[in-house]
Amino acid sequence: MTTVSGSAVSAQTAADQAGTLPGARRGAGREPEARAQAAPLAPRARLLPALSAVYRAQLSRARVARIPLLFVATFQSIGIMILMRGVVSGGEDARAVVAGSSVLVVAFVALNLLAQYFGQLRAGGGLDHYATLPVPPAAVVLGAAGAYASFTVPGTAFTAVAGSVLFKLPLAHLWVLAGVVPLAGAALSGLGAALGLLAPRPELATLGGQLGMSAALLLGVLPASHLPAPIDWARDLLPSTYGVEALAHSFDARPDWLLVAADLGVCAAVGVLSLALATWAYRRAAVR
Repeated sequence: MTTVSGSAVSAQTAADQAGTLPGARRGAGREPEARAQAAPLAPRARLLPALSAVYRAQLSRARVARIPLLFVATFQSIGIMILMRGVVSGGEDARAVVAGSSVLVVAFVALNLLAQYFGQLRAGGGLDHYATLPVPPAAVVLGAAGAYASFTVPGTAFTAVAGSVLFKLPLAHLWVLAGVVPLAGAALSGLGAALGLLAPRPELATLGGQLGMSAALLLGVLPASHLPAPIDWARDLLPSTYGVEALAHSFDARPDWLLVAADLGVCAAVGVLSLALATWAYRRAAVR
């Protein structure tokens, strides 16, 4: 009897030392589990605060890198108007040239540069950084698009004023730019971001942005009355065309505000769709 009891005690002591008893296992498993429950993950950031944070970060980052390119976009548009001044003297064609050159600044920054930015961000692994943050995908896309579109405001305003003086157009209704820049910028920024995120290589993203800006140049600056019918139909598919039309109507002596509002409404609708496409493209690229 004593021998059996001594053997049991020895076996229990050996099991305790080896950690093989069921009770010891359960006790060891509870402690890490309790610690894991005591440190929950941080809640996901809400859309508006996250959007504001991304916008400010992108604005401060792009302020140094993109300002020289903004000057290039502005001088490019002004140079185009000076060249067209030798061909177009006034009237409806002059309004189309000034409006198209002004919106071209938006296309250069919001479409071309944003396509390059997201293409490089995807190729360099920058999307992995955003994926680790508790930030909604829409906040990343909208924040970057808003920051890039904000840089077009001074260049677009300067181009519109310079073109109005050059072609002797009225300046009274240039406040329409307050609607043209954000709405056309949203539509073009969404397309630029989608191009950059969907392109398999950054070189293709750059090519897509350049082709999009070239389309905005040819279909927006050249007067529609001088374009063949098939190209005129393609012009209707370009979102920036409606921003050009809205600004061109504002140069009339008595603008048709219903047409201006309709054109801006089309820009707004396309902007919502293009930004939704860019958000989907961001989710698709971030999970790969």
